[in-house]
Amino acid sequence: MNRRTLGQGLEVSAQGLGCMGMSEFYGEGDDTGSIATIHEALEAGVDFLDTADMYGPFKNEELVGRAIKGRRDEVVIATKFGNQRNEDGSFIRINGTPQYVVEACDASLRRLGVEVIDLYYQHRVDRTVAIEETWGAMKGLVVDGKVRHLGISEASSATIERAHAVHPVSALQSEYSLWSRDPEDGVLDTCRRLGVGFVAYSPLGRGFLTNEVSNREGTDDRDFRKHQPRFNGEAYQANLALLANLEAVAEAKGVTVAQLALAWVLSRGPDVVPIPGTKRRKWLRENIAADEIELSDEDVVALEAAIPREAVAGDRYVAAAMRNLNA
Repeated sequence: MNRRTLGQGLEVSAQGLGCMGMSEFYGEGDDTGSIATIHEALEAGVDFLDTADMYGPFKNEELVGRAIKGRRDEVVIATKFGNQRNEDGSFIRINGTPQYVVEACDASLRRLGVEVIDLYYQHRVDRTVAIEETWGAMKGLVVDGKVRHLGISEASSATIERAHAVHPVSALQSEYSLWSRDPEDGVLDTCRRLGVGFVAYSPLGRGFLTNEVSNREGTDDRDFRKHQPRFNGEAYQANLALLANLEAVAEAKGVTVAQLALAWVLSRGPDVVPIPGTKRRKWLRENIAADEIELSDEDVVALEAAIPREAVAGDRYVAAAMRNLNA
């Protein structure tokens, strides 16, 4: 696996592994299989593991902690705080208060079973708390040795700049793929001007940009895609037509749709690191193979013509969640 650098010196594998779906949102979990997937990822050189306290809730950090026990030196751990939930999964609030920053970090350290977190993200921006207050507390975590690098997720250019003035932002994590290109509206430029790395979540469009029907439609009612605008009704049908365009390009190149979609994200620059999520080893292997695909300028043009940005139908999330993006 090739290597990339986020911000000022955080070296990670060119692809990470998103662990969220191992515990929630994408149907029934399988801890044994998920841990085997994490171990295979490490053996293949994928050392950048992404989790968050809200996934499960809390269970995903515990799962990752079990998977990396005895292998801490092989792993770059990224986790997040800010989407505050109860044990029963009910949502409390987006919380960026300084006291909560410290409490959440200490809890994550316990669940992960580690002494330091490599990359600690503010998962969503709390509009009721000045970003300088939140990041002042996050900076304190670095000073105290609990965290090595700081990141933020789904933040606007202005917020990134204000956070960066308090402490260097190593990475912005936002959704980015052939069918979610919002970061190109200035945020990527801001990151590059400030030297902030970019971590692309859902680089496969939450499984839509694959050859597997179950990845698009889910396997049971617990799959949150069943309730998202792009996966329903007329929007879904319109997006299937775009997918057919991508399938034709992939077939001509002799690769899978997922590999082609990942290769496109990887081609966006050496400061962009996609973190495709999977709990299954067969999809992990398929994703890893995208690291070896080289796209010509003509390939990129063909891909972006296959899925024109303005042609994608439906919002990324339901209306309430959309209000928390680009904050």
